Amino acid sequence: MLYLRGLEQLDEAADEADYTRRIPAVAALKRLEFRCPVTFFVGENGSGKSTLLEAIAVAWGFNPEGGSRNFRFSSRDTHSGLYRRLRLVRGSCIAQDGYFLRSESLYNMASYVDELAGGDRGFLRQFGGRSLHGRSHGESLLALAQNRFRRQGLYLLDEPEAALSPVRQLTFLALLHRLASEGSQLIVATHSPILMACPRAEILRFDGAAGITPVAWQETEHVQITRDFLAAPERMMRVLFAEGGEEEA
Repeated sequence: MLYLRGLEQLDEAADEADYTRRIPAVAALKRLEFRCPVTFFVGENGSGKSTLLEAIAVAWGFNPEGGSRNFRFSSRDTHSGLYRRLRLVRGSCIAQDGYFLRSESLYNMASYVDELAGGDRGFLRQFGGRSLHGRSHGESLLALAQNRFRRQGLYLLDEPEAALSPVRQLTFLALLHRLASEGSQLIVATHSPILMACPRAEILRFDGAAGITPVAWQETEHVQITRDFLAAPERMMRVLFAEGGEEEA
């Protein structure tokens, strides 16, 4: 079930200070179609995947720093104006829930949750029954996703693996698959080859030259580099250290 079927970038003049016009994959974007319950945005740092995900979230009505559409907190106004140039193509069904999860601003969001709860443990049940600040970064992110995310929702996730160990990434992978099977749609910006392996998912690669294009899991740089390193770590390190100017033993 797709609540967001695609988007178009309108041909409107951008502010000179809008850095998104200098991101090749974003600047070249005209239309983008979502075809699967789970979509991954992948690419190098600075390729625009998190920028586009943030713009989608704001255009949908989510708080720029994360949370549901009812969350209204801000520590610093840093989101781009890209959302103003996006026209979202909505599906025929209405999402019953939704959330924008940013790993980098989880601390600020947890503080806002505590403020809303005001000590009410009933309110905190949807976040695991206690303050997210009482857990590690990874534990709080996983508790939020496991307890707050529900069926038939639209969930936008920005690099959730940043807080998760490999074992917890496997747990999160199972969660993504379950939510998709229960009628939810998820769009995830990630560097994790573990999460990218989610069944029924499409992977969209952000590439400066080629724009935004589909790519198979085994053809992503994330999988290829990880596989090569694990197959021969000594050889890889010899190459890296030689490039860094260190002498081999």
